[in-house]
Order: sequence, then structure tokens, then C-alpha cells
Amino acid sequence: MFRYRSQAIFVACTFAAIFCATARSGPAATEVRTLTGIDVYESMNSEPFAGKRIGLITNQTGMDSQGLRTIDVFGGRKDLKLVAIFSPEHGINGKDDAAVANGRDAASGAPIYSLYGDTRRPTDAMLKGIDVMIFDMQDAGVRFYTYVTTMAYCMEAAAKHHIPFVVFDRPDPLGGGVIEGPLLDPDRTSFTGYFPMPVRYGMTIGELAKMFNAENKIGADLRVFSMENWHRSEAYDETGLKWIAPSPNLRSLNAEFLYPGVEILQAGGVSVGRGTDTPFEIIGAPWIDADEFASALTNRKIPGVSFAPAQFTPSDGLYRGEPCQGVTITITNRGELRSMRLGLEIADALHRMYSAKFQLEKLVELLGSQSTIDRLKRGDAPADIVSDWSADLDKFRRMRAKYLLYE
Repeated sequence: MFRYRSQAIFVACTFAAIFCATARSGPAATEVRTLTGIDVYESMNSEPFAGKRIGLITNQTGMDSQGLRTIDVFGGRKDLKLVAIFSPEHGINGKDDAAVANGRDAASGAPIYSLYGDTRRPTDAMLKGIDVMIFDMQDAGVRFYTYVTTMAYCMEAAAKHHIPFVVFDRPDPLGGGVIEGPLLDPDRTSFTGYFPMPVRYGMTIGELAKMFNAENKIGADLRVFSMENWHRSEAYDETGLKWIAPSPNLRSLNAEFLYPGVEILQAGGVSVGRGTDTPFEIIGAPWIDADEFASALTNRKIPGVSFAPAQFTPSDGLYRGEPCQGVTITITNRGELRSMRLGLEIADALHRMYSAKFQLEKLVELLGSQSTIDRLKRGDAPADIVSDWSADLDKFRRMRAKYLLYE
């Protein structure tokens, strides 16, 4: 049933894309053009997993273009069996902000094993009876987003047990053209930094899987179901796909674009808007003067954004229930915005203006580059620091080119 429905969807979407492309004048059209890996799978004429027992790594973002959960795609098949589901940070529904418990999916009856609690890698017992592991989740295009590491850990476990590993590919929501941020220090690999790559790497989750498998010598029997009709220059709102928040605070694409640079600031003692209506679009602390801070940031003339004084009281996260002052951040030109430059500029301003309160050294937790922190402490200009990342980023570009699936 799913194959025939999806073939019809594919033909209809292709025709709509051709028709709309001739009528539109810019990227604002919202027709469904991009087919993600799960859509491509559903459109196949034969069943590649016939007779297999499936282990599925997914969450609320694992949906096809018609809004059907990947869980239900497999749970509704008679020629294969969904035997286990694995959930990442934030849980199967993407709503939790703490350790996630095991559970059971009501529709399919399959057990849900949490990979964000005491266990972060599938155990031998969890993998018992599984013939194929399938990963279908939307990531954020950011190195410290834990879904990336969860995928890699699952690949390692699958390789250990000689279980084939499949990735249903999805877009890099930030687009695949821009690479920025320092490379992760080799001695800082962790759950928020699996591989020494930039903060913003410009790769899809399928491309990352290929790179991890080869460069980290995981040795997984890997297959990627590539997307159709996605190009590297396209951000998520140019795909025609519906935005599903991959985690509780990434509620909009604006927040997504600000996230790589703004999120690093929280470790230093600044609220990044958790517990407000606009996470990552507002930052502050009880010890900041809003007018003074907004003026200082405006004077830096950071490309692609503007700042306005703000007062807020977060209902969650850092400074919960405490009145804060700070700034709202508005994206004025997404093409000019470089979120890591933005993050360094804000960090530099906080360090200069509120050095007794802002803990610059702690930014290394997510930024992952001690040399960058050291240069900020010395007073080097953020623009110069960003410029000096170029040689490392060029080297990374040459390596990642071997694993790219899209132009």
C-alpha cells in the first residue's frame, strides 16, 4: 500500500514542482519539492527490507512528506517486522529536557529504548533479534547537537554486531554551503562533539554517516537513502517540507540559524532564551544593562543581524524566574549572517563589559577550541579569529568532499 501511494505522491510532487518553478520569481514557494530518504524508500517498486526485523532510531521528526511517522510506515508492513525503536535526547516526541526513560509505542507495540539516560549506546540486549538498523531523524546541522553522536554510537554498535545500518537522509536545515566555526580540538571528543569538524559543517546526516564510517573506521555496512530534489544551497524553508522542531527550543528556522553561535554563550552564564517564546532570539542575564549592551552590540556592526534592548523573565533554564535584561536578535539578512562570528562578537562584548560575571573560559564546552578562547581572552578581534580559521576549514572541505551526495 505504501509503495503505490508514494509513487503517486512522487509524480504529483514532481509535476507541481515543474509547474511552480515556472511561475515563481524566488525561493519563497512552499510546494513540496524535496523528497527525504523515507519518501524515496516508500516510492520503491520492491521492498529492500523484506523479511527483516527492523530496529528504528527516530523521534517526532521521522515523518514522510504526507505526515506519516516512519514508525507507522514500518509498523504497518506485513512483509517485515519493527522489533525495536531507539529514541535520542528529548525523547520519542521531542518534548523532554531531561533524561529520557524507556517506553513502548502504542501504535506498533514496539519497545522504545532511550539512548539519553544511563545508556547512550544500544546494548547487546537491545540489539538482540535485529537484522537492520535504520536511522531517520532531522538534525540541526551543528556539531554539538547530540543526534549526530547518537547516530554515530548506533553505527558503532551495529558494526560490532555485523548489523547493516541504513540512513534515511534529510536536509541540513542551514543549507549545505556554509562552513564556519573552529574545528573541535582532537582531545575534546564527547557526546557533544563526536568528530573533529567545525561547529557548522554544511553536511546532511547521510553525508556525515559516510564520513564518520570512513574517517573513524567504524566499519559499518552502511547504506544511505539519498534525497531527491535537494541542493546544497537550499535551507529548510526552500525545500517545501514542513518544519518540525527537532528539539523543544528550536521552534523556528530563525532560531535554528542563530543557534550555533548563541547556544555556546549559556555555559558562560547567560540565558539564551530558554523559558521564553523565542529561544536563541533573545539573550540576557540579571547583571546586564539592556540599553548599554544593545548599544555596544549595534556599534560592532555584525553582518546580518540587529539588536534591541529587552527585558524578560525566563520560565525555564538558566535564571528561571529571575528578571533579566539583554537583547533581542533579529536576522536582517540571512545570507550575510555568520552565526559563529555573531557568537564570538557577543562573547567578546560580554567579556569586556561584564568580566566579573561572564565566564568566558566555560564557552569551550561547546565551542570545542581552546585556542579560540585564549585569543578572546587576549583581546583579539573576533573578525580576525574567524579569518584565521580559514586554513583548517579549507582542509576540512577537502576531506568532506569525498562524502558529499548533493551539488
